[in-house]
Amino acid sequence: MVEQNSGELERGEWTSKDLAEEELAEAASSSRPAEEGGILEPYVGMEFDSEDDARRFYSDYAKRIGFVVRVMQRRRSEIDGRTLARRLGCNKQGFSPNTKGKTGPSRKPRPSAREGCKATILFKLEKSGKWTVTRFVKEHNHPLVVTPDERTNVHDKDKKIQELARELRRQEELCAAYRERLISLLTCIESQSEELSSKVVAVVENVKKAEAEALDEVLMLSAPST
Repeated sequence: MVEQNSGELERGEWTSKDLAEEELAEAASSSRPAEEGGILEPYVGMEFDSEDDARRFYSDYAKRIGFVVRVMQRRRSEIDGRTLARRLGCNKQGFSPNTKGKTGPSRKPRPSAREGCKATILFKLEKSGKWTVTRFVKEHNHPLVVTPDERTNVHDKDKKIQELARELRRQEELCAAYRERLISLLTCIESQSEELSSKVVAVVENVKKAEAEALDEVLMLSAPST
């Protein structure tokens, strides 16, 4: 949930006011890690092994809390150009510039997603090589929207697939059982049909024999006596 705005990634050095605020934050007493609902919050003095670890932690924190991260500013070394400090914040930070007169009479300006949110975090590279949180503003001035956890979604999908696979196997076993019963029934019907056919043939033969015997008797009775 990191929103990277190319127009803000390299916005030059921080102003003296920003640096003064950072120094004040560093001078403040470090608060202990706080957890709300099992979510670890950033705190001043929190350390990370790398800038990527720090950014990843804040991005995961934002995802669980319910906002999108905006990559805002960074301070570079004048000697080798490496990053010495990084500022991240809520994507609703600041206000969009006034674009009136640029959209034309037939086009409506796009709604702004920024609401002047002050939520932000500052990381600084220490001499020890650690990246330390030197400032953290938690409060947002807008509602937070928590999106479903991707890992939870994947787990739910895997669980659903397993349930469907089990149901498919059960249906296949039922189909096999029904197939065997159907074959057995057809075999039984065929056997009974053959037996019935033989009985019908026997009845027909007996009828023919009886008719022949009756005809012979009639002919004998009707023959003139000598």
